Amino acid sequence: MFLLGIDIGGTKTAVILGKEESGQVEIIDRREFQTISGNAYTETINKIESLADSLIRQHVSGRRDVAALGISCGGPLDSRNGMILSPPNLPGWNRVPIVAHFQQKFGIPAAIQNDANACALAEWKWGAGKGTKNMIFLTFGTGMGAGLILNGQLYSGTNDMAGEVGHIRLEKNGPVGFGKRGSFEGFCSGGGISQLAKNIILEKQQQGEEVWWCKTSQEFEKLSAKTVAEALQTGDPVAKAIYQEVGYYLGRGLSILIDILNPQKIVLGSIYVRQEEILAPIVTKVVESEALFYSRKVCQIVPARLGERLGDYAALSVASHKAMESTIKG
Repeated sequence: MFLLGIDIGGTKTAVILGKEESGQVEIIDRREFQTISGNAYTETINKIESLADSLIRQHVSGRRDVAALGISCGGPLDSRNGMILSPPNLPGWNRVPIVAHFQQKFGIPAAIQNDANACALAEWKWGAGKGTKNMIFLTFGTGMGAGLILNGQLYSGTNDMAGEVGHIRLEKNGPVGFGKRGSFEGFCSGGGISQLAKNIILEKQQQGEEVWWCKTSQEFEKLSAKTVAEALQTGDPVAKAIYQEVGYYLGRGLSILIDILNPQKIVLGSIYVRQEEILAPIVTKVVESEALFYSRKVCQIVPARLGERLGDYAALSVASHKAMESTIKG
């Protein structure tokens, strides 16, 4: 069956046409453009419609041959009513009834999920979590959010707020993430890694030590998780110490999730995929000392499998999930 996916990000929006057969999905074609925020968000919606129509005309006989449309977007959302509420990365997108709009426009079932839930669905259907009944997906990128598959179903909570694990406090003090000092997101996210690096480098500078990859005030201000990762590739001991601290707190956070949710798999995206070699041994050691024995023994901690196109697969997985729902309801 053909599926239409829409991945709306703060800077870019992608429209993806896919085909799902025998439990596998193929990306047939995609289009991408710069997201338009502010009060002109209708321009983005119009552009989505135009590109979607173009993909359908080029590859499908008509709109009715597309089983469903899925939207992946940063929260907060109201997935039950199909609304984008007010995502921080999409200023001006306030209470946009996007699902109803596209359903009316294309005449096919449509649904929306936040990006963590959408990625969880994708990895569960087609990636590292395939075949599990209980799985946690962690974004571990710019932020730290979770998508939860529990008892073979996506769990989003009472009002779409389930999975906000980045808000868990791991220490009284520490880097700020999700508006909370010492939070899971503060220690384990791109922004958190940048903060940790700045704290460690400032301490070394005050002791008269120099860090070769961050010598000037300009370099200090621009320091990012990518800067630390590049230094790590050279074997730099300061970068290694930063990632060792990240690994320790990642293990702490995962231990809490293992104890509470008892998953078969925890699938980690983005930073973990790129830095598994240094993070995995530390995480394993911490989990072995922190998590309950019988819970940790049945839980695998693995990197996401769908790679750099996870965002595309995520949007398509929302469409696939909606198509299956619509078929069951008849």
